[in-house]
Amino acid sequence: MIVFDLECINGHTFEGWFEDKNDLEKQQDQGILTCPVCETTSVVQKQHLIAIKKSSRNTSHNAMQARQEAMVELSEKVTEYVEKNFEDVGTNFTKKALKMHYGAEEYRNIKGTTTKEEDKILAKEGVPVFRIPLAKNPKDDLN
Repeated sequence: MIVFDLECINGHTFEGWFEDKNDLEKQQDQGILTCPVCETTSVVQKQHLIAIKKSSRNTSHNAMQARQEAMVELSEKVTEYVEKNFEDVGTNFTKKALKMHYGAEEYRNIKGTTTKEEDKILAKEGVPVFRIPLAKNPKDDLN
């Protein structure tokens, strides 16, 4: 058995016991993993902060390259998660987010784009928005 720290979309944190990482992912995919506080099924493994001790000597080229590769890998994993678990509403993001915020539409994970003016509207209305830079998929450039 293994214990993972989990967090729901509403920020509630809790522990979950699983046979292994695959068991966690299987329960997430099946939508049977729920938050014990608000009962949402939008639950992910909580990421832990990592401390890195920098040596007093100059960082070697190999160490710097390894860090860059780790950052690329993390970026790809975040992008993959968002692509798999969020509906792309494109330029309708603000409209959809406001409808969900006021209960006119059922809540779901969405992604899309906003203008600076729309950002101000969302902030004024108290709509929580989390911005993340996503790695561009090379396939997006194909005609």
